[in-house]
Amino acid sequence: MSEKLTEFMDVPQQFIRDGNQFLARCTKPSQKEFIQICRAVAIGFAVMGFIGYFVKLIHIPM
Repeated sequence: MSEKLTEFMDVPQQFIRDGNQFLARCTKPSQKEFIQICRAVAIGFAVMGFIGYFVKLIHIPM
């Protein structure tokens, strides 16, 4: 019984350790990187929007 309890308690502790390691490796992007990411996301939204618009145009007459 004690083994199972220890094993059960180890899972959240390991998750917290992994999360702290991940956050320690993360860095805040520079302004240049942030703007580049924003542009890429905006282009992606625009492309997906145009694709959706053209698909809707094709399927309306059908």
